[in-house]
Amino acid sequence: MNGHATDSLLAWLRQSGEHSHAKALSALMEDHAALTLTKNAAEAANEAKTRFLASVSHEIRSPLNAIYGYAQLLERGDGTNAVESAKVIRRSAEHLSNLVEGLLDIAQVESGSLRLARDTIRLPAFLEQLIDMFQPQAAMKGLALRLEAPASLPEFVRTDPKRLRQVLINLLANAIKFTDRGEVTLIVHYRNELATFEVVDSGVGIAPADIARILLPFERGGSASADRAGIGLGLAITQALVHIMGGDLRVESKPCEGSRFIVRLMLSQPLSPPTDMPDAKPTRLYLGRERRVLLIDDDPAHREALRGLLEPRGFRVLSAEGGEQGLAIAGEAQPDLVLLDVSMPGISGWEVAKLLRARHGPRLRIVMLSGEAAQSGPVDDAPPAHDMFVAKPFDFNVLLDVISTQLGLEWPQTQPRDGAGAAPPGANLPPLLAAEARPHLAEIVRLVRIGHVRAIESRIDAIAALGGQAATLAESMRVHLDRFDLKSLAALARTEDPDDR
Repeated sequence: MNGHATDSLLAWLRQSGEHSHAKALSALMEDHAALTLTKNAAEAANEAKTRFLASVSHEIRSPLNAIYGYAQLLERGDGTNAVESAKVIRRSAEHLSNLVEGLLDIAQVESGSLRLARDTIRLPAFLEQLIDMFQPQAAMKGLALRLEAPASLPEFVRTDPKRLRQVLINLLANAIKFTDRGEVTLIVHYRNELATFEVVDSGVGIAPADIARILLPFERGGSASADRAGIGLGLAITQALVHIMGGDLRVESKPCEGSRFIVRLMLSQPLSPPTDMPDAKPTRLYLGRERRVLLIDDDPAHREALRGLLEPRGFRVLSAEGGEQGLAIAGEAQPDLVLLDVSMPGISGWEVAKLLRARHGPRLRIVMLSGEAAQSGPVDDAPPAHDMFVAKPFDFNVLLDVISTQLGLEWPQTQPRDGAGAAPPGANLPPLLAAEARPHLAEIVRLVRIGHVRAIESRIDAIAALGGQAATLAESMRVHLDRFDLKSLAALARTEDPDDR
């Protein structure tokens, strides 16, 4: 029925005194229009999810194929470079892990169960690490990647570092992906505890009609061609995280003129600077008596991977393939810490944790390792039986940090502090080299205090350029920098500076 005919019918009904029929017909038409809108929205959502499932299938199959193929080559021993194969397998596994994390984040956001941490971070160092992370990717495309931040940027702020990192990584990765020439810049401003992060690129830009749509789950802009594959989750997750963190995200873009993504967040400064921020732990033997670690997991490959991580670092590793066996071994061996899977045949990890806590008390540290969410545990008012939860897959360094914290381990310093003990590599520089290196060494000590990693790297390069023993010293410094062991790096710089001896 067209509009003219409808108006005529309504007019006739009114003239005929049938007002009730006119109202009924009008209500029916409004209901029909609402149903049409709902139907169109549902169809659009289904089409988006269909595209999403196709993208997810591709995103999963490609890295799985790489893992499967290289694993077979290694198994056959067909002359494949083992190190390069391992790198491909690791990168593919990281891709799958990121995909799963993205899907879980969307689920947590939609269910309202996403929780934020409140930690203190070194903001300048945090930003430098992000830029360093993407430099190789930008260089491969011939792009300049720059960080613009004022010298007045506070050294310490409080935030959820994981979620802030996730937001900025998503925006930087997207900018590099959709920029073929020119540059990508991260611009940071901070005033009155309001931090503004702008990711600016000279890429393909976004059509006005696409700007709102690309922030929706499962959607990609019209410029997302096959060579810029993605599953359409990154920006949706980014917007959701920014909103949960109490901020806002704005997009400014024009086709062929690049894009600007602007994130504003309140990042408060701690009342007093932390006296001792955590340093990267060297992964050598810990100090003190031998610690016993019990692995309870039904996956033998997982147990062997953990054994390969822990035994070379001085731990005595015991293992069990199930809860009952693990409880028996714990009763005999009296371990210091248990790494416990959740989902196992028979008795679950949660029940094993309760029994371990009841039998061994708080002396035994219990860390849950599982692919399930931490919220999947028993829902009751009782305090949890475990001390910490680590989600699979996890980074080995993160797990080592957790174990060190739970057991209160001390690791030997990679370098003696303040020049104590044996002289470090490159010590006792010749007078001429020492004089030339002195300003760089003093500047490194200053830069360590503010966490300016890229500037430290430049100073180390300047020392290396002096040649001879200075180059050896620079290599030693790079080892500390790569581990982000800035405290030992500063100690080494002070030891080598003749004015500090």
